Amino acid sequence: MDWWQALILGIVQGLTEFLPVSSSGHLMIFRELLGADPEGFLDFTVAVHFATVLSTVVVFWGAIWKLLQGLLKFRYNDETDYVCKLVVSMVPIAIVGLLLKDQVEALFGEDLTTVAICLLVTACLLFLSDKFSFFAKNVKESVGNHRNGISFWQALVVGFGQSFAVAPGLSRSGTTIATGLICGVKREVMAQFSFLMVLVPIVGEQMLDLLDMATGEAAAGPGVGAAALVIGALAAFFSGLFACKAMVAIVKKAKLTWFALYCAAVAVVILLFLR
Repeated sequence: MDWWQALILGIVQGLTEFLPVSSSGHLMIFRELLGADPEGFLDFTVAVHFATVLSTVVVFWGAIWKLLQGLLKFRYNDETDYVCKLVVSMVPIAIVGLLLKDQVEALFGEDLTTVAICLLVTACLLFLSDKFSFFAKNVKESVGNHRNGISFWQALVVGFGQSFAVAPGLSRSGTTIATGLICGVKREVMAQFSFLMVLVPIVGEQMLDLLDMATGEAAAGPGVGAAALVIGALAAFFSGLFACKAMVAIVKKAKLTWFALYCAAVAVVILLFLR
């Protein structure tokens, strides 16, 4: 992978991470368009995702610091409750990461058909979330009765949504926000919860990969050099830092149906011209 390819792919990752359009799917599409070597591409994907996690930490640092302060009081307060629900949401993705890692890696091959199919699934979920989120008004317990605006069972369902979103083209933010809305969680609650729940899984994945490399159990893919990884990560961090605040606001206010139409259109283009 050349430095300019890494730069463009990093920018694509940063700009698409915070929209419900699948950053991993767009990375594979642009990899194909730029002619980048697929060898070692998963290493590059992990690096740029880690960079956008860092930009998420910067943007949400106030909320993260408040949660840490609440935890240090060592009592069950709002902050402890919120963190416990974040932990519950991480259980499904942890299971997938431990048991199905090889199968997930196999999805990041050269064929874009998987991306197209997953984009269509993302489009359906986004469309349904706008159409059926009114079920929240009819559930027995209103959303307002749940501490921090989300219950433990809703956090678990959102976690299952995130576990399916490991597939390229199935948007993590789109899937988690859509499943949350369908379950009755308010959009402004899901916007923050969705971005915070991914911090530990991605950081953990990165640390495990680094540990494997340090112990010699794994090596970085030969198609991606150290310079490309650094350039891609920096590009993803700064573009993500720029995009995060604006795009989180868009996710909170905009109709997700528009993003559904975009995902469907991209999927059709892939199936017709890029397979």
